[in-house]
Amino acid sequence: MHPNVPQPVPGPPPIPGPGPQQTDPRAGIDEAVAGLDDLDRLPPAEHVDRFEAVHTELTVALSSIDKV
Repeated sequence: MHPNVPQPVPGPPPIPGPGPQQTDPRAGIDEAVAGLDDLDRLPPAEHVDRFEAVHTELTVALSSIDKV
């Protein structure tokens, strides 16, 4: 080893990504639709954000059904 050559230093462990999909995609669908339960209590300006979040969750749940 050369004294002037820096040696690699191990970094922190990698951050784990999202885990595997739920085994029952219907649970994800039920959870997504539950995001609309209190919609009537939110101001209309916040409805779009809620709908988009539910749409995203439904897309993920439904795509896992067909393994698309």
